[in-house]
Amino acid sequence: MGSFPNNVVGGRSAANNGGPSVVDKGVDFAQYFCTYSFLYHQKEMLSDRVRMDAYFNSIFQNKHHFNGRTVLDVGTGSGILAIWSAQAGARKVYAVEATKMAEHARLLVKANNLEGVVEVIEGSIEDITLPEKVDVIISEWMGYFLLRESMFDSVICARDRWLKPTGVMYPSHARMWIAPIRSALGDQKMSDYELSMEDWYGFMDDTKTYYGVDMSVLTKPFSEEQRKYYLKTSLWNNLHPNQVIGSAAIVKDIDCLTATVEDIVEVKASVSSSITVENTWLCGYGGWFDVHFRGRNEDPAQQEIELTTAPSMENSTHWGQQVFILHPPIRANEGDNLNVSFSMNRSKENHRLMEVEFGCEITQYSGKLLPSLRNKFFIE
Repeated sequence: MGSFPNNVVGGRSAANNGGPSVVDKGVDFAQYFCTYSFLYHQKEMLSDRVRMDAYFNSIFQNKHHFNGRTVLDVGTGSGILAIWSAQAGARKVYAVEATKMAEHARLLVKANNLEGVVEVIEGSIEDITLPEKVDVIISEWMGYFLLRESMFDSVICARDRWLKPTGVMYPSHARMWIAPIRSALGDQKMSDYELSMEDWYGFMDDTKTYYGVDMSVLTKPFSEEQRKYYLKTSLWNNLHPNQVIGSAAIVKDIDCLTATVEDIVEVKASVSSSITVENTWLCGYGGWFDVHFRGRNEDPAQQEIELTTAPSMENSTHWGQQVFILHPPIRANEGDNLNVSFSMNRSKENHRLMEVEFGCEITQYSGKLLPSLRNKFFIE
């Protein structure tokens, strides 16, 4: 894949038969990149010990991939991965950052006496030019439920333009998981929706009484708007492992060395899960991801490292899990089988946001087939 034109970022568009979506870069910066130009946001990510330990260990326990090599850090942010790569012996590190955070990265590189090795380049990876191909591409590109933010598009672009045929990707693999869950969030969000509608009815009555305007014609669209916000938008949550009530299933497995944008624009899977808890409620689905640092078959990691965002009692991450709540919940029991169809597409309004659809057929342990479910959610 070559460099995208200045007004194009990766994605699909129905208007251009599946090619890259045309996106105004100014709008994209305002909606996405600008957040990463603030140190408080970088601090949140740098304080995530699971994230930090995984990248630190993957680099320093696999120095053979870095020692004397050239490295490209896509979306360097504060520059931490570029600095570690240099400390692990890299000959040259190109640290590319689309925002003014690049200025902070340069200060950090200089303060750690690495300006002779690490070159910070401000600009988007689709637009910049490097003087050479690289041996390693490293990036922390993962968004909520892995693919939100669509940053992996830029990593793919960097790989296709700048990675040597013998090069390695850090991370090298990624997986998306879903599992049935129980949660009290459904009651809370339904209550929030009902309170919002009560407030609307009071507002509508007051507007008619005091100002003589009947607003009732807008009740349906207001209700639909609020239902999307409270009941159909996925939630960020740190699930306790006990909230997972059935077997987890992989809905996407990605090889970062070979994946294309077309592979991730639309994710579809049909998976099965069995309820493992007696007399419980199926309240929805939890989604998370893991990534692995394995090197490549011809040049494997000496020590494979995993970064997981699965529900944990101790090692939570800033990604948490995405929770998709069913309204109402379904009574479930141990041994019930769930056949789940999953699909995820990019929002037409913003290619960095996602729309998810779950279909589910539940066969009870007794053999009774329950009416099928189909629910659409938004990851925003």
